[in-house]
Amino acid sequence: MEVGSCVYARGWGSLSPRGLLSASEMNPKSLTKYRPFPAVALPDRIWPDQTITRAPIWCSVDLRDGNQALPQPMSVEEKLEFFDLLVAIGFKEIEIGFPSAADTEFHFCRRLIEENRIPEDVTIQILVQTREQLIRRSFEAIAGARRVIVHIYNSTSPLQRRITFSDASRESIKQIAIDGAKLVKELASTISETDVVLQYSPESFSDTELDYALEVCNAVIGVWQPTPGKKMIINLPDTVQWASPNVHADMIEWMCRYLDRRDSVFVSLHTHNDRGTGVAATELGLMAGADRVEGTLFGNGERTGNLDIVTLALNMNSHGIETGLDFSGLTDIRLKYEKFTRLIVPERQPYAGELVFTAFSGSHQDAIKKGLDRREKETKEDPATMWGVPYLTIDPQDIGRSYEAIIRINSQSGKGGVAYVLDREHGFDLPKSMHPIVGKFVYDLADSLGRELTTDEIREAFFGHFVNVESPLHLTDYKLMHQPGGGQVRCMATVSVDVKPLEIEGDGNGPINSFVHALEKAGFKDFKVTDYRSHAVRGGSDASAAAYVQLQHDDGRLLWGTGVDPSIEMAGLKALVTGWNLLRGE
Repeated sequence: MEVGSCVYARGWGSLSPRGLLSASEMNPKSLTKYRPFPAVALPDRIWPDQTITRAPIWCSVDLRDGNQALPQPMSVEEKLEFFDLLVAIGFKEIEIGFPSAADTEFHFCRRLIEENRIPEDVTIQILVQTREQLIRRSFEAIAGARRVIVHIYNSTSPLQRRITFSDASRESIKQIAIDGAKLVKELASTISETDVVLQYSPESFSDTELDYALEVCNAVIGVWQPTPGKKMIINLPDTVQWASPNVHADMIEWMCRYLDRRDSVFVSLHTHNDRGTGVAATELGLMAGADRVEGTLFGNGERTGNLDIVTLALNMNSHGIETGLDFSGLTDIRLKYEKFTRLIVPERQPYAGELVFTAFSGSHQDAIKKGLDRREKETKEDPATMWGVPYLTIDPQDIGRSYEAIIRINSQSGKGGVAYVLDREHGFDLPKSMHPIVGKFVYDLADSLGRELTTDEIREAFFGHFVNVESPLHLTDYKLMHQPGGGQVRCMATVSVDVKPLEIEGDGNGPINSFVHALEKAGFKDFKVTDYRSHAVRGGSDASAAAYVQLQHDDGRLLWGTGVDPSIEMAGLKALVTGWNLLRGE
């Protein structure tokens, strides 16, 4: 069939007489029962060259589409709390339910209205099939509301016409839509205190012939007679995802071209996720000319779910687009959602999942650490520096996530990840050349345990092997005496070697140098000090200092010892002792 500049055709196979699959059809290797979805002939399509530069009108359908998909639907009290959450996030249009379908839904609608729970700038939306008694009941439910979107729908696809409606004709299905629009218009005129906006959906638009979908939508537009100042909504639901997102975009662009009174109509998208491309189909649909989007938090909906509005909105945020939706407290939103729905947001759900900002891979960890360190330096110089950290599309802090969980350690982790955790979680800024040996020790431990290590376990492993090691050499006490003339320091120390106490002393140009000379005089020096670092431990409850001393053994081996103590001098001496002991353990 040819309409305008678009050719669109489909044929559907019939079921066997008993509605059963044959043995050959049950064979998963046999694909003969499937066929490609027909493309839209739109050679002059323009959507691929478009860019999303502003947010659409958002409509949450969590309380209707989302609620009906729950194994245990929400109670009225839960729906009231959920409504308040959606308002707090910033939704200005919220589909609250199907008030003609059940008393619970009806009373929920009445409570919102009668208890003045709907903010002035928020419009509620109700859903109703295009059946007279249901539409009349719906108008009873919305009486007294300031502004309401009345969303009517009927199924239009060949499959629905043939199977659900027993081979109903195209004309009869179109008449159902026309009659519903007429009744809504008539009833709207009887409640002048309520601003009624009509929304019409050709349900199963995604597999309805385009020329027929256009014919039905234009018939409804003809009844409602919208104007630029009093618009209506044509919702084009991707009820079942039969096609790839580019075909969906072609369909949306084609409809936008040929809809009557286009300047008086909001074109709305309502994508499902059967092919796992709900977000992609919506993004391309917006590029194709749509104005409005319906979806749910985290994609809850029938079968594989609806569009995930969180993902779509944060995708836009990541490109610098203001959406009007506030997900700065995303973890709290997720926890409330899980409480209301009794569903669990998967750990890998974009943006919201527990692990989406977590790297286990060593190379990823190293790149993230370097990126965060560099950003910290750059933003001190220029607070307007653009975001740019490897593997992180957005700043986790923008959605209420901390950096603490970005890098976690298991057997796949590397030197950078361990150093990152010790730095960010525990305040130890390890010298870079110390990272490999500490990293290997910690991830070997994780490998032997066969699991991820907690941040506290990483600290314990670091302290247990690299910090304040006291055997075989143990520093019991020391005194420093500054020699007359300045510069020289005498160290008098009490040590034990293999539990044997010993008094040693030596002179040098500082605490560590004099202690090294004391060890040398006692016959215990087989090394030289090649590097020294120290810093205050960030967040240390006892105001501890950390010192790192690198020793080179006479045989050429290099290693670091770490000392931690409230005294910076003692921390340095403990670091040297640790290094001396580790040289004996290598």
